[in-house]
Amino acid sequence: MDLILETERLLLRPFEKSDAEELFEMDKNPEVHNYLWQKPCIDIQEVYDYIEMVQKQYLERGIGRFSTILKETNELIGWTGIKFVNDHVENGNTNFFDYGYRLNEKFWNKGYATEASLAWLDYGFNQMNIKEMNAYTHAENGASNHVLQKVGFNFMEDYPDNDGVIWKWWQISRQSQ
Repeated sequence: MDLILETERLLLRPFEKSDAEELFEMDKNPEVHNYLWQKPCIDIQEVYDYIEMVQKQYLERGIGRFSTILKETNELIGWTGIKFVNDHVENGNTNFFDYGYRLNEKFWNKGYATEASLAWLDYGFNQMNIKEMNAYTHAENGASNHVLQKVGFNFMEDYPDNDGVIWKWWQISRQSQ
């Protein structure tokens, strides 16, 4: 996949195997997983498997999560992007476009999630012609909930997962852009 998006401070590009070390650094941090099922990575092989899975999504769907690079330092700060969810049911939904991101803790609260989100929404609606995009966040993840609201997502409802954890379901449509 040769798609690359660029913002003022960020470069959004497909995952490469060479991203594994920096992604592992992020995903082994329990703070990063505080609102993500409490399962930080313990083996870098999990990251290699994830990269391989996402690269398969690129081939099958033409989209997936992307490495997010800080242009000034060339550091990988996490991942952002759109994926097509067809491998599970979330809040009663499957076969939908999902927007998501995960950033390394040292890059939180710097506006990067908002900046990347705006770029992805523009790409999804104006290049991919997606009519509606969804996102879901842990109900207590105030920072992520704020970012989604800030970039135009509408809160739709709270819902419990299979373990009774409450999540928030968000949606944005092309018309509301």
